[in-house]
Amino acid sequence: MSKLSVYACLLNLSLLVIFPYSKASQADKLDEFIMSRSSQNAPMTFSWEEKDEVKTYSSAYVAPQEGLRLADKIDTLPGQPYGVDFDHYSGYVTVDPKAGRELFYYFAESPYFPSSKPLILWLNGGPGCSSLGYGAFEELGPFRVNSDGKTLYRNKYAWNEVANVLFLESPAGVGFSYSDTTSDYDKSGDKRTANDAYVFLINWLERFPQYKTRDFYITGESYAGHYVPQLAYTILSNNKLYNKTIINLKGISIGNAWIDDATSLKGLYDYFWTHALNSDQTHELIDKYCDFTSEKISAICVNATEKALIEKGHIDFYNIYAPQCHDSSLKNGSTGSVYEFDPCSDNYGIAYLNRPEVQKALHAKPTNWTHCSDVILKWNDSPVTILPTIKYLIDSGIKLWIYSGDTDARVPVTSSRYSINTLKLPITAAWRPWYSGKEVGGYVEGYKGLTLVTVRGAGHLVPSWQPARALTLISSFIYGILPPVSPSN
Repeated sequence: MSKLSVYACLLNLSLLVIFPYSKASQADKLDEFIMSRSSQNAPMTFSWEEKDEVKTYSSAYVAPQEGLRLADKIDTLPGQPYGVDFDHYSGYVTVDPKAGRELFYYFAESPYFPSSKPLILWLNGGPGCSSLGYGAFEELGPFRVNSDGKTLYRNKYAWNEVANVLFLESPAGVGFSYSDTTSDYDKSGDKRTANDAYVFLINWLERFPQYKTRDFYITGESYAGHYVPQLAYTILSNNKLYNKTIINLKGISIGNAWIDDATSLKGLYDYFWTHALNSDQTHELIDKYCDFTSEKISAICVNATEKALIEKGHIDFYNIYAPQCHDSSLKNGSTGSVYEFDPCSDNYGIAYLNRPEVQKALHAKPTNWTHCSDVILKWNDSPVTILPTIKYLIDSGIKLWIYSGDTDARVPVTSSRYSINTLKLPITAAWRPWYSGKEVGGYVEGYKGLTLVTVRGAGHLVPSWQPARALTLISSFIYGILPPVSPSN
């Protein structure tokens, strides 16, 4: 059995046991994707360091953008709260005119001196899940959706408090992004996603030229552990070309990120045991008989991993201490609270983003909008590890943070630590707690070229469960300092 088949077999078990009844979510899509690797006939590994793997700017599509920024400006969103004090925009950017491939974005400027703030791009994972529905309306955006599915409330810990934040629905077929050529959806993969995102950026910067020289950061979570480093590599490669648009990339930050298949699987099962989700006996079998770097898998390993998944029971796999959504109906009532994330938020977002007046206000094409795409059924390329690309980025000198909500079992902190440890980087800042307000926000350790940050009490979607701590984290990241060493007054 090949190594890919090993991964597929083990993750197939997790999908069958963990999600017998649940709807597809960002983390579910990650499971489905890894599970499907062995059934795909396309090559699953490639080197991002080879010159022919990424398009250069000279072959990329760049169109005139005059007047489009003003057309994209949002007058008001239906149900938005009183006192919105920032400009926001949304619309489409063409990345392939021949195919009719259009990527949708939402952009929220900072209410505080936006001309002096950096630009952050946020990408959700999947692959195939929406940065609008998750990132913008459930995590780090300026608004969240109330339980009535019609109105919004303000997120006081939105990342546009400290930066100008751009959310991209990518690739085409996700959310409001689309292609007029339906065969495009069968050609999705890591390379096309990175190349299209790059073409999007150089065109978006023509539409918003005041951001061309701004410090630029790329952030994201889950399978964006692939998207973000690959886009960063694509940008750096194209920046080397003379007389072309230079994107002022300063760093990347990825959360609960799927980086490396082998270490992620080992980290998953070790996390189970260290968090009292399975028995000593099961853990001992996995530890003895499962070699996640091997080309072979034993029957004992398969049985043990299956038992581990059954033993943990039906809990929220993405925040093991969180309540689950037991009532999917919309409710009229009080305004939601950013301090208590509602596990039924997916339902409210679906209702809101499918309202015709909301789609009109967003300048979106009328769409049956979903968090994760059912259109993208085939993913044509993906390396089993992104560590060589991360090593390239470290060597390039850009800032690189990997952060991890410590209650996520899908891509747990153990997986992130194992992945980082394979790089054998010297430690430059010893492990210590960091603070957000008066509480420990998590823990931080500095390596040469990379920083690991944990976020205490956060699940797979860190800004959803711990918005204040996430804002402290991202503020420290863009300011180029480690998170606070002591409580604030």
